[in-house]
Amino acid sequence: MNDIDVLEGVLAKDERLIGSVSADRLGDRTMCPDYDVRDMVDHLVGWSQVFAATANGRTFDGEPGAYDGTDPAADFGAAARDMVAGWREGGVDRQVTMMGGEQPAQMVLNMTLMEFVAHGCDLALGSGQRVPFSDSELTVALERGRETLPEQYRGAGMAFGHVVEVPGDAPALDRFLGFMGRRRPSERAGP
Repeated sequence: MNDIDVLEGVLAKDERLIGSVSADRLGDRTMCPDYDVRDMVDHLVGWSQVFAATANGRTFDGEPGAYDGTDPAADFGAAARDMVAGWREGGVDRQVTMMGGEQPAQMVLNMTLMEFVAHGCDLALGSGQRVPFSDSELTVALERGRETLPEQYRGAGMAFGHVVEVPGDAPALDRFLGFMGRRRPSERAGP
């Protein structure tokens, strides 16, 4: 199974997560400090459209955080299928343009895997759903994240928190969340 196959499975699971969010959970907090469940759904849909455009050699016109559609699961699913088709057709041995700059396609695919596994976990745990990703998917996302996310992008005011140390024999979910600077909600201190 290649990374595009893994991404396809991850995106299908995210689509189901989005479609299963109950309205009474939309205001609940997620592990991502600036996002409640509604914000996370909008973030996932908006960025699926950005990554779909990138994978297909298009420029995304708009603000990824400004999603305001009425059927987020369907909109996410359409963007996810477009994204996977773009990666399959164009491959990863090329440069792609994302957010105004040229990037190696493999690096963007790595970021995509990391993004949609991390925020899928955020959405699942924030909305009271089970994290649907297999140990294999979590491990691939962790490996690609380690290849892609340097320490200089972590910490206060940055997009990612510092790595949270977990034992090497911890479950794949805990190892991935720790790499992303997160702990499961039951492990966080405070209210």
